[in-house]
Amino acid sequence: MPSLLNRYATPLMTGLFLVSLLSGIALFFHWVPSVFHGMHEWLSMVLILPFALHLWKNWRPMTAYARHLPMALSLALSLVAAGLFAVSASQGEGRGGPPQMQLAQTVLAGTPDLAAPLFGRTGAELVEALQAAGFAGAEAGLSLRDIAAASGKTDADLAVALMALSS
Repeated sequence: MPSLLNRYATPLMTGLFLVSLLSGIALFFHWVPSVFHGMHEWLSMVLILPFALHLWKNWRPMTAYARHLPMALSLALSLVAAGLFAVSASQGEGRGGPPQMQLAQTVLAGTPDLAAPLFGRTGAELVEALQAAGFAGAEAGLSLRDIAAASGKTDADLAVALMALSS
């Protein structure tokens, strides 16, 4: 069995890496994300096993690489790049997801007076409708997100209530 795993570790890693590469490119350019998103996530997770087997099979050459500057430098640069993306995203400087999610976040950051025309209502009518829908914390001066939080509800609960108002 170990011989079989060793024989397939590198070919499996290569095949799954190519799938991850191509699906990642498709996601970057927003080409049919519904097709590529699950594929990219799941098959990238499956890639972990052949990667681990590949490392195991090639442990001696890997330790030889590790003794030289290019490996240490490459790993350090990779960690720095990942860290920069993580810090940027945690500070809200990232892309913010798909445009429709950015739009939803902008609407939820607005007050009832700002958002009300989107739902064919005045600010006061929107506050009343939200209160009737169970958002007891609805007040004109709060953002919609703060209204949801003050009412013990999530942004998703608020979005459902707002969509029900527009139908």
